[in-house]
Amino acid sequence: MPSEFELIRRYFAGPTPQAVLGPGDDCALLAPTAGCELAISTDMLVAGTHFLADTDPCQLGWKALAVNLSDLAAMGAVPRWALLACSLPDARPAWLESFSQGLHRCASRYGVDLVGGDTTRGPLNLCLTVLGEVPAGAALRRDRAVAGDDLWVSGQPGLAALGLAQLQGQVALSEVLSMRCLAALHQPLPRVELGLELRRRLLAHAAIDVSDGLLADLGHVLERSDVGAEVFAAQLPSLPVGVDPGLARACQLTGGDDYELVFSASPDKRYELAALAAELDLPLWRFGRIVAATADRLTLLDETGQALAINGKGFDHFG
Repeated sequence: MPSEFELIRRYFAGPTPQAVLGPGDDCALLAPTAGCELAISTDMLVAGTHFLADTDPCQLGWKALAVNLSDLAAMGAVPRWALLACSLPDARPAWLESFSQGLHRCASRYGVDLVGGDTTRGPLNLCLTVLGEVPAGAALRRDRAVAGDDLWVSGQPGLAALGLAQLQGQVALSEVLSMRCLAALHQPLPRVELGLELRRRLLAHAAIDVSDGLLADLGHVLERSDVGAEVFAAQLPSLPVGVDPGLARACQLTGGDDYELVFSASPDKRYELAALAAELDLPLWRFGRIVAATADRLTLLDETGQALAINGKGFDHFG
């Protein structure tokens, strides 16, 4: 069994061309780009809470980094560096080889250097910290939505939650749909390219990634911007065929773990956003609008304009 430092050298150390000094010293040394602000985020993935004990380690390595990169995407930041702190119950070479392969594959896909971290023995717990760069004053934020904005969401929110529901025995999905949902759950694609283009082209006012549920995360934007929203159920992405519509809609609205982007934009940006969706080959759905703040903040409307009940609030570790 490898020692702590052999483990780091064998599975996690590697070239760090974007760093002045990478792993191996007390600190990494980084040189931010002139005129840029640093965007920094950290997330933990805990066995039994964020992933099942038998999750494929290669997929877990990808996801551990991808969910953090999604935070950078939501702010229009360019990913640059990452640090991994983890506790491991043991140092099984086969598991570590597979996990590190997934981690490095995700890092390579998004241009990230792994510049440091820490390992210790304990219950399986993965904590990634990511750093990105954004031109000073240009970051997408949660507090910039204004009344009159359209609301947009990328991709197909709800698939990851359906995949989890299948793993928990709550639903039986067709083979094709199961593959899509489990891929969304285990290997999410952070919408880095979308976030960068929304920021570069000045297309979005406010943005957030969907980690705890579409309505829950939209609620953070509404609170920070002191506005309300009307969500039109008929304009949300089509629900998967062959699944109970109530379950599918609940997964879409409150399921979480999608890592899509929700953003607000002026109505005069609709043509440009349609062109961007085609350019990125990524569906963008206009599903609501920002309104003046109301007591409830958010209203879900059916195709006739009647208010629908909202069941569930999204994921909350302490809720």
